Amino acid sequence: MNFQHNAPLVRQSAPGTSSHSLGRLSDIDADFPANIFSALAKAAKAQNLSTPCYLMHHQAFHRNGSLLKRVQDETGANVLLAQKAFSCYNLYPTLRNYLAGTAASGLHEARLGAEEFGGEVHVFSPAYKEEEVRQLLEISDHIVFNSLSQWERYREMVLLSPRRVSPGLRINPEYAESVAEIYNPCAKGSRFGVTLDQLETGDLLGIEGLHFHTLCEQGSDALERVMEVVVEKFDDQLRRMKWLNMGGGHLITNPSYDIDRLIRIIKDTHARYPRLEIYLEPGEAISAGTGVLVSEVIDIVHNGMQIAILDVSATAHMPDVLEMPYRPDVEGASEPGQKAYTYRLGAPTCLSGDVIGDYSFDQPLAVGDQVVLNDMSHYTMVKNTTFNGVQLPSIAILQEDGEIEMIRSFGYDDYKGRLA
Repeated sequence: MNFQHNAPLVRQSAPGTSSHSLGRLSDIDADFPANIFSALAKAAKAQNLSTPCYLMHHQAFHRNGSLLKRVQDETGANVLLAQKAFSCYNLYPTLRNYLAGTAASGLHEARLGAEEFGGEVHVFSPAYKEEEVRQLLEISDHIVFNSLSQWERYREMVLLSPRRVSPGLRINPEYAESVAEIYNPCAKGSRFGVTLDQLETGDLLGIEGLHFHTLCEQGSDALERVMEVVVEKFDDQLRRMKWLNMGGGHLITNPSYDIDRLIRIIKDTHARYPRLEIYLEPGEAISAGTGVLVSEVIDIVHNGMQIAILDVSATAHMPDVLEMPYRPDVEGASEPGQKAYTYRLGAPTCLSGDVIGDYSFDQPLAVGDQVVLNDMSHYTMVKNTTFNGVQLPSIAILQEDGEIEMIRSFGYDDYKGRLA
């Protein structure tokens, strides 16, 4: 995305008049993330924010970043931003104060991390083309291969590279606790990683690290159980390595997450394998609780129930709603029937199933009302499509002074530019 870093504010107000700045980080933690979502909804309404728009709270990134930095400071591990979840590079200058670098899922993400974030650049892909490897060797610090055949194919290229890059292999411990099968990288027939049987018969010459990724929105208790399996299966290989990447899926910044346990797990791993440098690459933990998707009611129809058609789409703007699936929280709304007025929230596309969910509200909805969908920073902007030519949401940040800064808007040219 071509962010406009110096775009003007949506609306100016006199200094000190805003009620949307939450002050100290301790104030944010008191009711996180509900206070963040409430502040964003109030600011969007007060400043008449044009919709659709992803609106993020700058202070929330400081809050999340400080927790991740605590993990680094107390363990010596390196925490990377998994750009597959969040690639809003306008916020990279803020995040680089807390994180060691970025993790990429391919060449373009790696290049974005190198150009806009700095620090270490790590990359993993299920398979690389030769030209991709050639370019990645110019910008990456770690390159992780998914199979022994890919490593054998590119080993000489990596080891003879004028710029030193540390090669690794993704392992499949054949154990995961994923909440949804679509996100289970260790499912039967998975394309991800090398199993112990394959590793024991393969040539690891030149490999310096191992990488696993088995978690999805999970706590440190799940990581502890995964690590027990990894140590049991791959102990011999780990003793010969220089680094271990524990992947992503760690909900470190969630208020219920046991950070002390994570710190202990990392320290215990260090004690068992003193040579290992340890990496984590959370994505959702960096951007969870930081933003909303502000929409507008554009029509209300009736077919057995009241249906509000919004200017946002589940399939185009928040695809995990349909893929996982899950029902996102809506600011001020409850389960259907709990409040006086129940509506189904639908999209303006031709897809019959493009429905966000059923919700109840204290007051009846009307055309022009804002409807704010909570927790929409992660796995949204990076997965957007222009299906049906639907309008891509703009991207904005609520700054510390309470003003909304519009950093990117989209239009017809963005839709047309993806086609030929």
